[in-house]
Amino acid sequence: MRSHLNQFLLTAAACASFAASPALAQSVMLAQNTGAAGGSAPASASMPQSPAPNAVSTQFDRAVNNDENWYFSWGYSRQQYAPSDIHVSQPSLGNDFTVRQARGSDAPSSISDTINSLIKLDFTDPQNNIRIGKFLNPEKTFAVEFSLDHSKYNVDMGQTVTVDGTVGNQPATSPLVVNSQNFNYTLHNGLNHVMVNAVWLHRLRGPENKPGDLQLISRVGAGLLIPHADNIIFGNANEVGPKNENVCCFKSNDWWQINGWTAGVEVGLRYRVYKSMYLELTNKVAYGVLRGVPVYKGTASQTLWMNEQVLSAGFLF
Repeated sequence: MRSHLNQFLLTAAACASFAASPALAQSVMLAQNTGAAGGSAPASASMPQSPAPNAVSTQFDRAVNNDENWYFSWGYSRQQYAPSDIHVSQPSLGNDFTVRQARGSDAPSSISDTINSLIKLDFTDPQNNIRIGKFLNPEKTFAVEFSLDHSKYNVDMGQTVTVDGTVGNQPATSPLVVNSQNFNYTLHNGLNHVMVNAVWLHRLRGPENKPGDLQLISRVGAGLLIPHADNIIFGNANEVGPKNENVCCFKSNDWWQINGWTAGVEVGLRYRVYKSMYLELTNKVAYGVLRGVPVYKGTASQTLWMNEQVLSAGFLF
């Protein structure tokens, strides 16, 4: 009688614990079988057992945990450029000349244009900046980052420049007053800096990794210049076709082309405003070398020093 009673109680306990833990149910059933065979149940059979680790649930926990090892930001910027020499070669036209110390500037969109671009999720209209990076240490003070600076460059109209070389196989006329027909030279869609950066952060004040955290951020990086050239030189316009055809990056009629390289440094502040959201204000200095920029029946080359201010909003994930 006692043997049947023990067997009934052990069976009920196994059924009750099965819903909570498959591993525990297996242990209880093992104890029941041992008791039925005439032996005593081991002491461990009556104690709760930890469930075996589940690989799927472990991966899910890692996915949903907010480790903040990655970050992404979008920003708006302004650029200033040092005067530079622009060399133009058009062999079939007999043109091989250099415009000396031409002044250039950016072309900022209005505030309304910027807001409309954000609403339409069109991030290429204003002068904008994208950053996406990953921290490589537990302290989150060092990261590797991809960045895109969609800047714009235009030679200033109305300035007087010196020109040397040949135009139409004749000595170039100098000085030259720049206008929309004789030298309308722009990288307006734009002068894209595509870079890989090393990033360092240093906490200045406030609670660490919480709202109010103020950090010094610095970057150094290098990459490619991928501009869209739009120009009119002595009445001849460079035509590359619609923007949605031959988009990038190696044909002579592609909208965007790889035309050089760039390197730069950037320093500023990052401020945690709410949980995983932050604001960032930085200043960047970059040096770029442009070669093979398309012009009508020829190419242009140029070196550029750029100073840039970037205001970004981002989040960590």
